[in-house]
Amino acid sequence: MPSSAATGSVPLRRLLVSLLLSCALVVGATACGDGDSASSSVSPSGTSSAEAQKFAKTRFVANAGLAAGATYQWIVKPYRAGKFKKGADGRTFALVKAGLAGGFAYNRLKAAVVNAKGDPLLSKAVAPLTAGIESLKGLGDKLRKGEAGAGDIGAFESVINNIKAAGSSAGAEVKDKVPSASQLGG
Repeated sequence: MPSSAATGSVPLRRLLVSLLLSCALVVGATACGDGDSASSSVSPSGTSSAEAQKFAKTRFVANAGLAAGATYQWIVKPYRAGKFKKGADGRTFALVKAGLAGGFAYNRLKAAVVNAKGDPLLSKAVAPLTAGIESLKGLGDKLRKGEAGAGDIGAFESVINNIKAAGSSAGAEVKDKVPSASQLGG
């Protein structure tokens, strides 16, 4: 047997073994109960109001930062560089990434609004922006299809800037955090 054929099957074999071991661990872990769910249940501990507010701001900053980073890195920057114009090198790839980034940014902005509800000051600052965030809903698909124009790009940029300003006014400064390509797709 040629050496290339033997080494080509090793990754598949490793993948299969890994998958089987993972399944065995999951099945084994779920089957290890004593059947008495009342004695094995765990009740969550309470979180103080101050801790909940702190975590709300932290999660808001993280989600809004990811949305801002994705918008700038894969929508605004390529648009300004002319990557979305017909005939541009790498146009299709740039449009696909922009579409994924648009969907990702919309998702993270929605999560940031939910997080903001945990902090009274942040909630008041972000509340007027929900309509603007909702207006971004279909722009990811529009970007992916190459149908987005300057107004659409400006809408993303405007919503991100407004979220940053709202966070800053509530003591939750948002900084761009570029998500990985795997975060965009997953």
